[in-house]
Amino acid sequence: MDKKEKTNVMRVLDQKKIQYTPHTYTQDAQTPGDEIARILGEDPRRVFKTLVTRGKTGINYVFVIPVESELDLKKAAKSVGEKSIEMIKQKELLPLTGYIHGGCSPIGMKKQFKTVIHETAMDYETIFFSAGKVGYQVEVSPKDITKVIRYEMHDITV
Repeated sequence: MDKKEKTNVMRVLDQKKIQYTPHTYTQDAQTPGDEIARILGEDPRRVFKTLVTRGKTGINYVFVIPVESELDLKKAAKSVGEKSIEMIKQKELLPLTGYIHGGCSPIGMKKQFKTVIHETAMDYETIFFSAGKVGYQVEVSPKDITKVIRYEMHDITV
């Protein structure tokens, strides 16, 4: 992969000297995550999606869950100490995070939000998530992610 194909996420991982494997695919932002897992030939439990929410207090949170799962809003709210949370509107995503729908990554957002990764990530040596651009994924060790962002692990799916 040449330099001009590197995403911001890949540059952050390079800067922190974190090993990762880039993966690309040809799809659009509307491609469901389980379809992306199939295209990559990977178990959908190892391929994660990044969801951005807002708590009742107005604070934003990031949740990273397997693509075939659904975020449990009650469990998610409890994991961050909120009474309730809701998904942000799609049009708010780019100004808030710097990422578009289908290319949102927990790494390299404009601002570091409190992040919770589903606890099953630790079941795998490596997991996949968006490299910050539609059609780009990175495969990285969940343990190495701690060198880039602070996060907690909880059961946050339905």
